[in-house]
Amino acid sequence: MASPFVYDRYVTGKNFIGRKKECGVLGNLLAAGEHVVMYEPPKAGKMSLVQQALLDMRTSGKQFVTCSVDMFNIRTVQDFLLKLGSAVLKSVMTSPDEYEAAVAGHLGGTHFVFDRDRFYQSGEVVSMNWDVSQEDVEAMLRLPYRIAEEKGTAVYVLLREFQNLMFAHGYEDLLKTMEEMFRDRTSGVKVSFIMTGSRVNAMKHIFAYKKYFYRQVIHLPLQPIEQSEIIEHIVRGFLYGAGKSLDRELAVGACELFRGNMWYINHLASVCDSMSKGYISENTMTEALNSMISIHEPRFMNMVNDLTDHQLSLMRAVLDGVVKFSSSDVIMKYRLNSSANVQRVKDALKKKEILTFNDKDEPVILDPLFEYWLGRHYFERQQ
Repeated sequence: MASPFVYDRYVTGKNFIGRKKECGVLGNLLAAGEHVVMYEPPKAGKMSLVQQALLDMRTSGKQFVTCSVDMFNIRTVQDFLLKLGSAVLKSVMTSPDEYEAAVAGHLGGTHFVFDRDRFYQSGEVVSMNWDVSQEDVEAMLRLPYRIAEEKGTAVYVLLREFQNLMFAHGYEDLLKTMEEMFRDRTSGVKVSFIMTGSRVNAMKHIFAYKKYFYRQVIHLPLQPIEQSEIIEHIVRGFLYGAGKSLDRELAVGACELFRGNMWYINHLASVCDSMSKGYISENTMTEALNSMISIHEPRFMNMVNDLTDHQLSLMRAVLDGVVKFSSSDVIMKYRLNSSANVQRVKDALKKKEILTFNDKDEPVILDPLFEYWLGRHYFERQQ
């Protein structure tokens, strides 16, 4: 029997918990041809939300084509363009002859080609053996619009881990070209880009600090899932999945520990399920939590080993509930030297994607399990 606690892939349908409002908002934005950006920590539910929203749209009878570009290993503009072209063409075509005709027809006059040998070896639909020109960039970015016009349907392009474009030399020029393309919308052709990212501060740098795509994209934040829905999901999963029972207070504790992160919660529940035969006790949940920590501890140790003494001191202050770090008493208590040094430390922790700061400039540790481990195991605090 399939486990009700899914954490190894995105979830849709009966396994999708909460965020019905965000699904509706995303569906309406895409139907209206708007571009959307989402940036949340890893495993916060971005892909599940996108896939559930698309599923809801299909169920309601909307017709569209989707293509997804995973940009986690993008290091050059050329890498991005080739991945984008292959994803777009694979979403509407299947045979080498169709690919060859599409590249010649839609990307003619550029340095892009369809190489049959490369296609058979690696599945690469669009190839290039030249340096990328501005004309190449413009032609590839307009490819989804041309496909939408040719097929007479909406095209939704999902760009995952969008912030990795910043690793590419000349990425600023690419973003500016995308901005120009977004401004010059083709009448009657619906193409929407969904740009998601797990490096929250890097995405904020692009969209909030540098203000690329200002008033061209809609930021869709993920709201916390109602605790009651999560608890019902956990209790129901144990009861109907394997006839097991769980004290609701333990479910509440899991929700609070992981701040409603369904990936961690499902992982914990799945481990509990594998370790028990009937009643899920507090000891069972503690053992399951320790098992999860043993899996993630090497990563957490690498994170703290990469921190300076000042950065660790500021993290200790965050765990103590400090939100204003530049006051003289805080600087003295945590040995942070000066307000200028505090700002440098904050910037470094943001760059390492350990901390982010909300609209009130209050610190938020991005990974809830790391926050627990840091306090309980590294600083040896009683929690």
